[in-house]
Amino acid sequence: MLARRSVAEARGLPVMGVLRSFAVVGVPPDVMGIGPAVAIPRALSMAGIGVRDVDAVELNEAFASQAAYCIATLGLDNDKVNPLGGAIALGHPLGCTGARQVATLLHHLQRTG
Repeated sequence: MLARRSVAEARGLPVMGVLRSFAVVGVPPDVMGIGPAVAIPRALSMAGIGVRDVDAVELNEAFASQAAYCIATLGLDNDKVNPLGGAIALGHPLGCTGARQVATLLHHLQRTG
């Protein structure tokens, strides 16, 4: 469930994560898959952190070359990207890929501390 902290606390629900920032960017249609390489630096900057401050990344994988490009461009540590397999391994549930990614990442971070 995505809710305000006050709602979660009032209902006795655990708070597993906090949304600090997000970014919406546009890229030309012929390179649509590189959106994460543009949006992630902006979102990190808005949160006041850098790539090295992130313990795990659930990067959307439209296809392998797109993910490889974003990882290289962002300078991400491969061991921190999609630690449970990502969308190529787990799939893209129709209409809820983002929700699946958030749930996967939150549970991974909870298990690994």
